Amino acid sequence: MTEPLLSVENLRTWFHTGDAVAKAVDGVSFSIGSGETLGIVGESGCGKSVTALSILRLVQQPGRIESGSRIMFEGKDLVTLDDAAMRDIRGNRISMIFQEPMSALNPVFTVGDQVAEVARIHGHGSRRDAWNRAVEMLSLTGIPAPEERAKEYPHQLSGGMRQRVLIAMALIMNPALVIADEPTTALDVTIQAQILELLVDLQKRFGTSILMITHDLGVIAETASRVVVMYCGEVVEEAEVDTLFAAAHHPYTEGLMHAMPQLSEPRARLNVIPGSVPAPTDWPSGCRFRDRCPYSWERCEREHPPLYEISPTHTSRCHLAVEPEHRANPHPPLVEQLGVSV
Repeated sequence: MTEPLLSVENLRTWFHTGDAVAKAVDGVSFSIGSGETLGIVGESGCGKSVTALSILRLVQQPGRIESGSRIMFEGKDLVTLDDAAMRDIRGNRISMIFQEPMSALNPVFTVGDQVAEVARIHGHGSRRDAWNRAVEMLSLTGIPAPEERAKEYPHQLSGGMRQRVLIAMALIMNPALVIADEPTTALDVTIQAQILELLVDLQKRFGTSILMITHDLGVIAETASRVVVMYCGEVVEEAEVDTLFAAAHHPYTEGLMHAMPQLSEPRARLNVIPGSVPAPTDWPSGCRFRDRCPYSWERCEREHPPLYEISPTHTSRCHLAVEPEHRANPHPPLVEQLGVSV
């Protein structure tokens, strides 16, 4: 088999604060192939963004990647690389598209200078070459009159245009991997669709792999071929996108599915997953979703579930994989809130 472009193995990123340890990412493993789009989905606080920052080694103190974690990229373990080697990889071989374009762009420099700076840092051409390359990338992202737009400041551009500038910055060095962290969150739905279409088109052009991080399953359906579902700092389900939407196994994934708006009933009240994500300083014993799960039983409190194999390409961290009969005895109040079918 071909080696994956990126392989994350047992990633643990913990934040040590006084007497407490916040286990934001706690044993996460996944891989991305060359030219593939992998989606990571989950609600706020599940560890998605910390996973992305860990890959780029951008986690700040008091956070740190714990021993035993491995992040293999193009044959190198990013966890053990020195700072100089990591700086050469960031923006060059791995780049990131951040979710808030106004905070990601410097307000006192023109957008052309900011895009060209990436090329100047990692490239070997002149300042003029970097500027011309920046204008070319702005054009590729669909920005009209790129020569003029390049001379403007971020506040002079719309939210959609600013996001296109960030995409240009991310792709200017033709990286092997782009991490897109909620790239459409601050945009209206029309612009969201345009940005997602742009990312897919540019991926085909450059052959780039994409790690798409989002809370929106609709974005996953549009862009990804495989999806990882995270909850409480760990992977709870992984499958091909078509499989996940047709036959989600984990109750948390099931709850996410039923929380999506339905086109057939546009005025229907949205279902919600009861409760909230526990604090990362105090993950529950056993299954971390058990207090919010309509099917939980004694084993869920007693035993932390492993990732069970549902099929060769589908895994789920739920004891229902080996005791499916418990789906027949759900807790009625939770079923009503989740909107799940039994």
